[in-house]
Parts: sequence; structure tokens; C-alpha cells
Amino acid sequence: MRNSLLALVALAFLRIVVGLHFFLEGMNHLRDPEWSSAGFRKAAVGPLADRFRADLPQTGDWSATLAAADRRTAAEAIAAWEKSVTAGWQQRLSARAKTVPLAPEALKAAEGAAKTAENELAAWLRGIRTDLEEYRLEVVRLADKASRPVAAEVPFERDRVAKKRRELDRQAAGWMAEAAAIGARLEAAWDEPLAAAERRRIAAATPPSALWRADRFVSWSLVTIGGCLVLGLLTKFNAVGGICFLASVVASQPFWVPGAQATYDQWVEIAALFVIAALPTGGWSGIDYFLRSWCPLSRCCGSRTDCSNP
Repeated sequence: MRNSLLALVALAFLRIVVGLHFFLEGMNHLRDPEWSSAGFRKAAVGPLADRFRADLPQTGDWSATLAAADRRTAAEAIAAWEKSVTAGWQQRLSARAKTVPLAPEALKAAEGAAKTAENELAAWLRGIRTDLEEYRLEVVRLADKASRPVAAEVPFERDRVAKKRRELDRQAAGWMAEAAAIGARLEAAWDEPLAAAERRRIAAATPPSALWRADRFVSWSLVTIGGCLVLGLLTKFNAVGGICFLASVVASQPFWVPGAQATYDQWVEIAALFVIAALPTGGWSGIDYFLRSWCPLSRCCGSRTDCSNP
């Protein structure tokens, strides 16, 4: 089937515009050191919400202690979270000592600073103990409510469960931020006697978080997909990659779940990428047109119709 010149121009224009959107979004993420997908992950709803939140950073092991609807008492859960926070500090101190060996006096001072931070954390937890106990009670109640069939079948009940979960998540984020601030002051105390070169060595040796690695992968994927679409390089493959990425965004906000955010823009781009992946663009497909002559798999990639001759 021969396409008109206008159709070929429209397809090429569609590919370039969608590619530019992907490319510019990825570059914006890479240029902004403060960008993170944490907000997107926290806002996820529906059956895949827990999977999206799996890589979210947390102070201590909050999800397995205070946020776990198990048989532990509130006091036991609080103590377990406190222990997980202080254990993390000790692990960081051990890792720092391996990277920059400390003299006995310096190591003793660092351990003293850690002990001071542990006392500060304990005092802070005593001050908010009542709030944590109430939070723990609400976590158990929410888990019980969410497990009932009515919570999945009745839209009003689903909305209430989602609203309560967001409320508890905000509370937890505030408390974890307070504990993280104590840890940040502790690390500042550890850094104070070190030379600038030693601080850089410690920073370089600190492994990036799982969230940071995932964000970098997504950002570079957007840049790669977008750049290839603009150039018309491996167009069909990258169009399918773009569809997969947008499908993950849509999956985080299922339209049938109460409180889900609108994903109209993503659906429009998915439709556009399906068109790009499904239709041959011939001489308007960019670099792919020139690669076709020597690619040994060209016969396996679909129609060999040369659409450059409408």
C-alpha cells in the first residue's frame, strides 16, 4: 500500500515530536540533582502500589517494624525500629573506618558521637511515643479493613482505605525525616575532623541507593529512546520501549481505583508510539532507511515496501 507524501510527513513529525518529549524529559532529570521518582512512587495506587514503593528510601527498617501489621506490641515495634536505625549508623561507621582508617582516639570520638546520637534518638522517641502507639494501632486497623472483601468491592470503602493509607504514609515520612536529621548531624560530626580528600573518598565509596540506580536507569532510558526516535534509529524497537515505560506509569494509577491520578497524556503517547511501531515510514524513518540496505535481518523486520515512493 502506497502512502501519500502528507501521511509520511505526518508520521515522521509524530516520531520526532514524541522522541523530543522523551529526550528532554530524560535530560531534565539528569541535569537536576534533586530530581527523584520518590514522589511518583509514593503516589502509586492499585495492586502494584507496593512494588512501586519497594525501592523508596526509609530510615531504618520502618516497613518491617512500625509499618508491619504483625502481632508485636507497639513497644516492641518501636524498639525494633530504634534498633534498626542505630544499627544502620554503626554499619556506616564501620564502612567509613574501612575507607579511611581512624586512629584509636579518632575512632573513640566517632563512637562517642554515635552514642550521643543514640541517646538523642531515644529521647525523641520517648517524646512521641504516644503518637507512635496510635500510629501502630491505625496500621493494624487499616490492614484489617483492607483485608475485608467490602474494601475491594465498594468504591467508597476503597477510597477510605486509600485515603487512610496516604495519611499514615505522610506521618511515617515525617518521623523518618526527623530520625534521618539526627543521622545527618551524626555524619557531620564524623566528617568534621577529616580532611577534604578523606571526605571525598568516603563519599565516593558510599554505594548509591536502589532508588538512585533505578532513577538513573529510567533517565538514561528516556534519553536513549527519545534520541533514537528523533534520529529514526531502531525506530520500532525504541517505540516499543517507550510504550513499556508509559505502561509502567499508567499501571501506577489504574483508572478504576478511587483516587488515581489522570493518565490521559500517557495514553495519548502510547497510542502515538503504537502507530510509530506498527506503520512503515520508508524514507522518512531516518537512519533506519540507510541501515536497511546492509542489515541481514531486514527481511525479518516486517514489510520491505519502500514508502519513499508514494
